[in-house]
Amino acid sequence: MARFSFNQATAKFWPLPELVAGCAEAGVPAVGLWREPVAEHGLARSAALVREAGLSVSSLCRGGFFGADDWLEDNRRALDEAAELGAPALVLVCGGLFGRDLDTARSRVAAGLEALAPYALDVGVRLAVEPMHPMFCADRSVVTTLDAALALAAPFPPEAVGIALDTYHVWWDERVWSLLAGAGPRIACFQLADWILPLPADVLVGRGLPGTGHIEFPRFLAGVAAAGYTGPIEVEVFNAELWQRPGREILHETIRAYRACSPS
Repeated sequence: MARFSFNQATAKFWPLPELVAGCAEAGVPAVGLWREPVAEHGLARSAALVREAGLSVSSLCRGGFFGADDWLEDNRRALDEAAELGAPALVLVCGGLFGRDLDTARSRVAAGLEALAPYALDVGVRLAVEPMHPMFCADRSVVTTLDAALALAAPFPPEAVGIALDTYHVWWDERVWSLLAGAGPRIACFQLADWILPLPADVLVGRGLPGTGHIEFPRFLAGVAAAGYTGPIEVEVFNAELWQRPGREILHETIRAYRACSPS
């Protein structure tokens, strides 16, 4: 449990004060936060709430969407928010095509990182490029493989640009295991979610708690450990059915799932 982090998205409708209180009571040491509910509660109030509960923030989601008109201003704001919350990483969902061809859309991601990396260093928050499953390429992220994410991060210092490794998005790629061996210094955020079947009509909300689907979590955990990553391990699950349950129940079910797949 010392490395467990409960990502806010796993209990989407649980108000932030109740989530923080529930995590503190359950002995959860960290939370992964999202910008929208933080803004709703108030940035300064959210930072104080988490700090006074004795929790840390493992990541803030999300920045990115480099095809949007206001991407630079929005990402600088997101970095400022992460710094105030004490989050070491800003997870980047890099954005889909935005009406552009694939090569142009991907080049905008590289240009965006180049523009933001100096500011990330200034505020002490790592940009964490998240490779996403290829089915989200058109609308959410043109970065679809761990190899591509590592290549985008490579020109920058690891303390400025790293990767967000989400099992749900990369489990299918046979190159993951060889790439993980050298990825340790670049892993800024590590998230667990399972691939379940059948997929719902809205695939975005069809993830499962660890152990309910087809992903080899012991292999991932061992591979990430061998790579030298010692940071928080978040559970981030988008699941419409799970979201209908009480937040405290979701939290305790998530803890059970995490413990079942983690080394003793």
